[in-house]
Amino acid sequence: MRSAESPIRWGILGTGGIATAFATDLALLPDAEIVAVGSRTMSSADEFADRFGIPRRYDTYAALVVDREVDAVYVATPHPAHRACALLAIEAGNAVLVEKPFTLNAVEARELVAAAAARGSFLMEAMWTRFLPHVVRIRELIAEGRLGAVRSFTADFGGQAPDDMKHRAWALELGGGALLDLGIYPLSFASMILGAPIRVTAASELAVTGVDSQTAILLEYERGELAVLFATLETATPRRASINGADARIEIESEFFAPARFRVIDRTGAQELYEIAHVGRGLRHQAAEVGRCLRAGLVESAVMPLAETVAIMESMDEIRSQIGLIYPSERADFTS
Repeated sequence: MRSAESPIRWGILGTGGIATAFATDLALLPDAEIVAVGSRTMSSADEFADRFGIPRRYDTYAALVVDREVDAVYVATPHPAHRACALLAIEAGNAVLVEKPFTLNAVEARELVAAAAARGSFLMEAMWTRFLPHVVRIRELIAEGRLGAVRSFTADFGGQAPDDMKHRAWALELGGGALLDLGIYPLSFASMILGAPIRVTAASELAVTGVDSQTAILLEYERGELAVLFATLETATPRRASINGADARIEIESEFFAPARFRVIDRTGAQELYEIAHVGRGLRHQAAEVGRCLRAGLVESAVMPLAETVAIMESMDEIRSQIGLIYPSERADFTS
């Protein structure tokens, strides 16, 4: 258990865009520091370490996870490598934060959860939206009954990916596509609000590379609630979300998954604006949660519990089964 005075010492696996965003935002967290970075090449590790003033750098992921000065490892590799890299870190005794989507499928997710449980190690999916101040306040308002019974949720996340079909977003072998990169956000938000669905229906358009270029999702729940979600790599969408209750609704402005304003609008049309001042992109809040849990001796977060992460991956498996999306690195029985 870490003392309250000791900073959480982070090691980062991967040096791509999300690792850069995490490192940039982590600098705003006073009780955390990055002490090591691992990459597949020394040049990439050196470049990243020099940029962020990181003292130790490694040219393999395996070398980083055995660094005893590291308390927590952030897995920021491409999607297909999440499972293997997280297992390396878990087996080395590290606390692990795995970039979303947690894994490619539920089989891999359950494997990581079991490994962490056997080792007694902390493990969490890096769904950073879950910890943003405006999302925390939204959960409080729902718990207070401001909306009445929540009956539906709608959200979209669309952006135009580069036209280059060799780009990571279009690459089947890298876990590309709208669902894993973008659809995970509305799916996880729906899970936070409504729980696990009893029925999943999906429709998709597949790109020439085999990934889904856009996917629409309908989720049905036990008490009749509905969630209507959309993700696309083809067009820029409003990126808004609406939580609709019997007494009022919450409308989250663009981008709903990042620091954003929202309104509570009651049945008369009266509106209350919530605008929470925020510095940075917002990825540091999930790191703060990891630190809180480690200092409390916890092995998972109640805000982003592992059972929910697995349930979300099960929904994504069902979606991919319906739209015919299978990644090359997966085992044939990924839905078992």
